[in-house]
Amino acid sequence: MSKTKKVKVEKKQSNQQSPVQIIPLGGWREIGKNICVLRYQDDIIVIDSGLGFPADEMLGVDLVIPDFTYLVQNKDKVRGVFLTHGHEDHIGAIAWLMQEIDCPVYGLPLTLKLVAGKLDDRERGGSKRAAGALKARLKVLSCGEKIRAGQFTVEYVHVNHSIADAAGIFVETPVGNIYHSGDFKIDYTPVHGVPIDLGRIAQIGNSGLLAYIGESTNVEHPGFTPSERMVGESFSKLFSQVDSRIFVATFSSNVFRLQQIIQAAEEHGRKVGLLGFSMRKIFEAANSLGYLKFKPETICRIEELVKLPDNEILIISTGTQGEPMAALSRMAHNEHRQVDIKPGDTIFLSSSMIPGNEAAIYAMIDDLYLRGAEVIYHRLADIHVSGHAYRDELQLLLNLLRPKYFVPNHGEFRHLYKHGQLALNAGVELDKIFLLNNGDVLELSPDRAEITDFVEAGSILIDGLGVGDIDADVLRERRRLADDGLVSIVLPVDRKRNRLAAPARIEMIGFIYADEHDSVLKSINATIERFMSKQEKGKLADNLTDGKLRKQLKDLIYQNTKRRPIVMLQIIDLD
Repeated sequence: MSKTKKVKVEKKQSNQQSPVQIIPLGGWREIGKNICVLRYQDDIIVIDSGLGFPADEMLGVDLVIPDFTYLVQNKDKVRGVFLTHGHEDHIGAIAWLMQEIDCPVYGLPLTLKLVAGKLDDRERGGSKRAAGALKARLKVLSCGEKIRAGQFTVEYVHVNHSIADAAGIFVETPVGNIYHSGDFKIDYTPVHGVPIDLGRIAQIGNSGLLAYIGESTNVEHPGFTPSERMVGESFSKLFSQVDSRIFVATFSSNVFRLQQIIQAAEEHGRKVGLLGFSMRKIFEAANSLGYLKFKPETICRIEELVKLPDNEILIISTGTQGEPMAALSRMAHNEHRQVDIKPGDTIFLSSSMIPGNEAAIYAMIDDLYLRGAEVIYHRLADIHVSGHAYRDELQLLLNLLRPKYFVPNHGEFRHLYKHGQLALNAGVELDKIFLLNNGDVLELSPDRAEITDFVEAGSILIDGLGVGDIDADVLRERRRLADDGLVSIVLPVDRKRNRLAAPARIEMIGFIYADEHDSVLKSINATIERFMSKQEKGKLADNLTDGKLRKQLKDLIYQNTKRRPIVMLQIIDLD
């Protein structure tokens, strides 16, 4: 499996025909911010534009989006953006991309409903372009429909996933066909719609496939993903055993899960309320498209719902990952303005634990138990199944598609590597499997494959309204504040008398222990006094601002505490 740059796989020439390029800008060797570029000569199409969530060390950062530099530099060549489905890691950065690139954005109905909502949110947040003008670029497609985009012909292929209107993307190019799986699973008994279109996928393989770009998320799990319908059966059984209020926290984007929870609630005579902004937003979008079926009287406003007897109440909320501002976390901390958790409540966490969130989730579960609730989560009951294909499903797709070249994506390096091993089992030759990095330029033609170049493909950090304002220096300073704290020293200076006009004001925040406080404070004041006593008349203000005193204070603090807080020295001139 090729892992390095400029690795020439085949040396035969391709009769001077231009190759097609696969350029990942995000989602390779990482989870999140998925975006893939296909280029042929002067035509570019983009598949997905997702966001990622900040790592623990990215203190204060809200979101992470791909670096769009390459696309901005080539924006006159971009013929369209094609979105596979409506999850945040695939559409979350689309509003930022649409601010920079003027081209059509294609997707299935629910996906574009969610994008339209994002554009409205960005406009309310001060976006430089009106949402109406951006929404005019949104073009709804259906599976099986073909669209011409420059020298590419693009077709959506129906797949199953944990959100409605998910699709793979089949691209015909002048040098061969490419299939991008999107996120998928094989569900023979889906809650809504029909099973994955394996017939069309087999046709694509039979027609000859140059390259397959395939998601790798669950390659470590053997077997087949259970059907989503299994969760509905579990809910129905579990709800029959509960007489108290029921809370179900789940991913808001899983429309099928919402449908099954609502259906199970109706079976047991419960009314349903929705908590969480994203939950209500997804519900409204899916309901407007007719993807949800329920009795008109089932869905109630929370204000009306809480007045009913406990055994008639079911609340669906956000917050499965212990997010501090999500509805369930606020209820666990008694901070929600509409609903409190009380003894006897039963809470179902219908989700998996995203790696890295375990501590926050278990802390929230502890808080719910402290309030007297019973908490049931995926390790205790069959109330969640994945939307991503397990190993045997990935192997089946490889067998159906039989690509000449295979490019695993949507996973960390171990996922890509193991998916590459599956491709070997399916008959793809070792030197035709490419484990790319974000930014690699892979050129493909029928008789040649080569990583020829590298483009800028980093991450842009979103901090409040700032886009890309956070750099390594800012993060380093934030980590220092978090690790070592801050010492703020204000010196009121009487320049004429060459002395302090008042005692220094010293604040020590986040680094000093109580038993050290007084001794460190005395040492700082003594150092300031010694420094002041040595100053020549007329030079005090200049000497205070040249950094010498600040350095002395930093050295003093380290000698006394073996820690290096940020030292802020402010001079107030009382001339």
